[in-house]
Amino acid sequence: MPTGYEVINQVPELVDYDVSADPALREALVREGGAWALDDLAEVGRRAGSREALEWGRLANEHEPVLQRYDAVGNRRDEVEYHPAYHALMRTACEFGLNAAPWFEERPAAHAVRTAKAFAWGQAESGHMCPIGMSYAAVPTLRHTPAVADAYAPKLAVAEYDGTLGRPEDKPGLVIGMSMTERQGGSDVRANISHARPRPDGTYEVFGHKWFTSAPMSDAFLTLVRTEAGITCLLLPRVLPDGSRNPIRIEQLKDKLGNRSNASAEIEYHGATGWLIGEEGRGVRTIMEMVNFTRLNCTVLSSAFMRQALTRAVHHARHRSAFGKHLIEQPLMRNVLADLTLESEAAVLALMRLGGATDRAATSEEESHVRRLGLAVTKYWVCKRAQSVVGEALECLGGNGYIETSGMPRLYREAPLQSIWEGAGNVAALDVLRAIRRRPETLDSFLAEIRLAEGADRHLDQGITDLLKHVADTDNLEFQARHVVERMALLFQASLLVRHGTPAVADAFTASRLGGGWGIAFGTLPAPTDTAAILERVPAGARD
Repeated sequence: MPTGYEVINQVPELVDYDVSADPALREALVREGGAWALDDLAEVGRRAGSREALEWGRLANEHEPVLQRYDAVGNRRDEVEYHPAYHALMRTACEFGLNAAPWFEERPAAHAVRTAKAFAWGQAESGHMCPIGMSYAAVPTLRHTPAVADAYAPKLAVAEYDGTLGRPEDKPGLVIGMSMTERQGGSDVRANISHARPRPDGTYEVFGHKWFTSAPMSDAFLTLVRTEAGITCLLLPRVLPDGSRNPIRIEQLKDKLGNRSNASAEIEYHGATGWLIGEEGRGVRTIMEMVNFTRLNCTVLSSAFMRQALTRAVHHARHRSAFGKHLIEQPLMRNVLADLTLESEAAVLALMRLGGATDRAATSEEESHVRRLGLAVTKYWVCKRAQSVVGEALECLGGNGYIETSGMPRLYREAPLQSIWEGAGNVAALDVLRAIRRRPETLDSFLAEIRLAEGADRHLDQGITDLLKHVADTDNLEFQARHVVERMALLFQASLLVRHGTPAVADAFTASRLGGGWGIAFGTLPAPTDTAAILERVPAGARD
């Protein structure tokens, strides 16, 4: 009697493939001036899709960080222990230059290249990309105090990571974090009550708490506290120049929905030492430069979630049969997958355009405005859409998608996070209005960017007209902020697709998202839609 059975009609594992073999990504990188990095991107993509890296991601999330408050004899230790897989992910990200390396790169399109690489590497695992992203984003804020920037910023770009605590002066490479929110205020950081007072030596003594500090084993934290002058930005290292521990106590780690590999902590300051960054009393404006770049990181990861979920869904549909056909051959499934492809490709084009704008913002006021407003609207929209895309892609796998080993549940738990971090939906939408009111020229530059495709698509043209009407309705603008920002994001994406995308993708996107021929759920594209041409844009994966 046979003791086993043959496994049939199951899908091969999606491993050992090149995540960067993504036409939208590679075309956009070339367009933004990063053709020189295509081979480097392919190396990142192969590592991200490798069995080894995917296993690191699984292990880092299944073996969560552990807080060690005390040592064996009762001294405060306040250290977080991570699984070796987490450190392997961090080490590899630094080797790829995903930390602060672009700020010191002399070749063109350094930020666009970093954006593309982070998008690819983020598909392996996203939790460790939080401290990597904060280290990247910290440099512009640190530069408000040149002496501190000279000591810290170059070390944030070093391709070396050891994960231990030590004096920043003694370590070749550093990781930096951010501590902003408190229990009574959340996103309203002007309600912060943690306070600091100056010392004769120029440092500040800090007392209080933080409700949400991500990556508490970072070497230092940019922190908002209250002084007599108002909310102020300080840099607090974990280890002081004399080798002693800065009295920053980790009270507990958050038990989060997702992002389990990355520790997030509640902390307290008991006379901790900090150094002033920027001007006292102007801490919000100082740290907002870091926030703008961490928002770019949020958009990178949400776009990566979309692409990874879509790739897994298409891979499943190419190999799984039902009712006598592969799923990919069935018209309704093709509608769903093509619809998801439109959403993913639009996110990639917007993301890479913003990476390029980051490179050019230092020398072009127009590009600076496009980056400022484009990033705000894209962060709002893409981070929200990731949640819907991942949920629908999971459903494409049926019951298999609900099982942890498929990788989809972890993506599903991760998807809401980026929409919450660095300003949840309402905060992000209101930030767009604030930018427009403070500097109306940002809207002019943003509209000029969209209008580069004017006259090429009637749905886009009508969308621009409608947007101008909404923006002019100042009496209801705040009430309709989400609707306005959504329209801005869609028009930004549509303009890029019309100018640079394939006709099938651009036409289907504008007809569905702007033309009214679309339902509420994915898979409601109108007929006729060239699903074959759209699905050619999805990487084939491990085995075709």
